Amino acid sequence: MRRTSVSLPSKSTSHDPHEKLARYSNSGANESAASKLEKSKNARMTQSQRSRYLKTGGILLFVVFLFYYLSPSSTQVPSTVGGAVEGAVQGTVDTVKSGSNDGQSPSDSTYGTTKCSKSYSKSKPIVQYAIMIDAGSTGSRVHVYKFNNCGPTPELESEEFKMTEKKEGGSGLSSYGSDAEGAAKSLDMLMDVAVKTVPDALKSCTPVAVKATAGLRKLGPELSNNILKAVRTRLETVYPFAVVSDEKGGVQVMDGTDEGVYAWITTNFLLGNIGGPAPGDTAAVFDLGGGSTQVVFEPKFKLPEKMAEGDHKYKLTFGGRDFELYQHSHLGYGLMAARETIHKTLIDDIHAANPSDLSWTASPIINPCIAPGMNRSVDIAFDEKHPLRAKLGEKNEFVMKGPSSPSPAQCRKLAEKMLYKEAECKVAPCSFNGVHQPSLEKTFQHEDVYTFSYFFDRTDPLGMPESFTLREMHDLTSQVCGGESHWDMFTSIPDAIKELRDRPEWCLDLNFMMALLHTGYEMPIDREVKIAKKLKGNELGWSLGASLPLLEAGSGWKCRVKEIS
Repeated sequence: MRRTSVSLPSKSTSHDPHEKLARYSNSGANESAASKLEKSKNARMTQSQRSRYLKTGGILLFVVFLFYYLSPSSTQVPSTVGGAVEGAVQGTVDTVKSGSNDGQSPSDSTYGTTKCSKSYSKSKPIVQYAIMIDAGSTGSRVHVYKFNNCGPTPELESEEFKMTEKKEGGSGLSSYGSDAEGAAKSLDMLMDVAVKTVPDALKSCTPVAVKATAGLRKLGPELSNNILKAVRTRLETVYPFAVVSDEKGGVQVMDGTDEGVYAWITTNFLLGNIGGPAPGDTAAVFDLGGGSTQVVFEPKFKLPEKMAEGDHKYKLTFGGRDFELYQHSHLGYGLMAARETIHKTLIDDIHAANPSDLSWTASPIINPCIAPGMNRSVDIAFDEKHPLRAKLGEKNEFVMKGPSSPSPAQCRKLAEKMLYKEAECKVAPCSFNGVHQPSLEKTFQHEDVYTFSYFFDRTDPLGMPESFTLREMHDLTSQVCGGESHWDMFTSIPDAIKELRDRPEWCLDLNFMMALLHTGYEMPIDREVKIAKKLKGNELGWSLGASLPLLEAGSGWKCRVKEIS
């Protein structure tokens, strides 16, 4: 990451206030001997006094210099006229006018840190804030980060987190469709958290960015662009923060590549694997969202082998180290997307076996991914080319019913079917759907594997520890898919039985996750994985990794200053 160097302001030097001017002149030819003697004595006294005063003044100047040099450099402000008079002139009004301090925050000692008394870099304030909004497919979330610059790499001190309230059909930006204004206003409750968290003196130099993920990508370019424009307008006109420019991805549909890499940065930054002086192993990240899933890791090859060229190869420099990462974002393989695909695959299989008979559509459909004794109503959408669209319409509701006896293997077969393991692999080896991926078994044998988002949400409530093997996850899946008669093991876990009863698709979710990790990514069955929602009290995911670059100069934002009215 680039750093700029800004010199400390020059300090003017004043004359010694104790220095005295000569009181007597040498004129007068007829002075008496006594007078001359007296003048000589006075001259010696004046010289002695002057010497003492100069020494005293020098010591005072030296003390002032030491105080100035050792004091915290936390009083930097934007180098603009508006910034210089901000707070000193009455009758000012906020505008969208930008200061010239690109990517730098002012700081005040009152909003400092207990970690140090001085910023490591003279070009940075001692404290900076950053606001990141994760506009996901199922809801939006705000992260308000506070960093200090006590060391060469920013240190995360605290995080405020809030998400939109859950509602039927989702509460993400994409759920508003053509109502762009409604989508923009849905972020107000999140921005209120930012307004309350960031000190008033730092608001105008705190960057804010909004990054939407798979949900908005699937909405289409026209509707998604309208929503993004409405969001930017609202942020710029209603709130006091510095909105990151479009050129730097301030309000955008984030590319899946960036989503995965930012999540990798977040995880390894919080673990202390990157950003420090000593090189070490890094952890792999597997993120399961609603609409897509990402994998990022740093493979290790035995010479002369190396990573194949392609879009999957990502070169990253962070904290003075270079990394060569493998990354891929699988769109359509998030958990909510997988549910839809698996249900639709079952419908297609039944229709293919009985193309002329539609009587089955009026009765509950036996679904091996629903636990015995449970049922679930689902809406299945048919595209224009689907043979059932002409007979059932664009969308039809089906009732899915669990089988009389547990069928986890049959469910897993449905899940594996959507992975298309038989697809052509143009650059070997491949994970699934013809996508190249270095073998985890060969190039990532012993390093940590972190899984989060829905991986965490579907295992932690059922009592799974922070670290477990895929074999143990397989055993958990079998118990869940067995139905309530097999749930005795969950009675001691708070709210576990209630969660299972309220989510008939829990069996489906676990089977898809198992299929994705073991069959899709080809992770060995006895490989240990870690689940986490937070590390060191901070949320995992891509948002922190995307926020760290905003602390640097040239990151696409400028301080908003006040215009004198």
